[in-house]
Amino acid sequence: MGIIELKDTSLIEELFAGWEETMIWSCLGGVMGRAYADDGEPPKSAQIVLGDFCFFSGEPLEELIRNKPEGRESDFIIMVPRDEAWAAKIEEVWKNQAKKVTRYAIKKHGRGFNKEYLESIVNNLSEPFTMEMINRNLYHKILAESWSRDLCSLFETYEEYEKMGLGVAVLLDGQVIAGASSYSAYPGGIEIEIDTRSDYRRRGSALACGAKLILECLKRGLYPSWDAQNPGSVALAQKLGYERDYEYTAYEINGY
Repeated sequence: MGIIELKDTSLIEELFAGWEETMIWSCLGGVMGRAYADDGEPPKSAQIVLGDFCFFSGEPLEELIRNKPEGRESDFIIMVPRDEAWAAKIEEVWKNQAKKVTRYAIKKHGRGFNKEYLESIVNNLSEPFTMEMINRNLYHKILAESWSRDLCSLFETYEEYEKMGLGVAVLLDGQVIAGASSYSAYPGGIEIEIDTRSDYRRRGSALACGAKLILECLKRGLYPSWDAQNPGSVALAQKLGYERDYEYTAYEINGY
């Protein structure tokens, strides 16, 4: 069975229906990401790849699990199966290279955020720290450091980031020490990425820039979606007004 890259993602919309994952929406909405499927009419198996993540739905297919997009340089990826059948197939294909991890979905609620509370968090960021929206200069500074690259790396140019992305940086003496930004964008919102330089963690900067980014999203009518890698990320999200939804299984693959 052949594997093809899809230009018309409507062919796989039904396979991903009901999966509340913004990176899937990014691809199906034609904003960013790449889609692959078997060459059936219609396809029975599908893969969506965006950044360090890929998502599988439909009938489990080894060729898709092994499929690496042309031009992709990284040998690391996080595979997210739609169901147990895909999970079993990923383990069968990648064996010891597949590190099974638990991630945490956060509710995408419509009840709103407490703006006054978020503003108080922003205002509590104390000197000597300052906060700025990510501009051209900060975009390039962020990409130059390995710890912060994920804040902007899926946007190939600043013009692309300016058009589709949104972010906030915390600075100390002109250097970025934390940031909250759009890991990706989808129709109607962004997926939030928050990173802090290791020597400035637990000093309130991640909380402050997260609060600021949520407020900026609300001003623009965007939804600030959050997905948590670990319990610490869940706790940070809850401090900002999010609610934990459910745990799900993913696989971290090295040597992809």
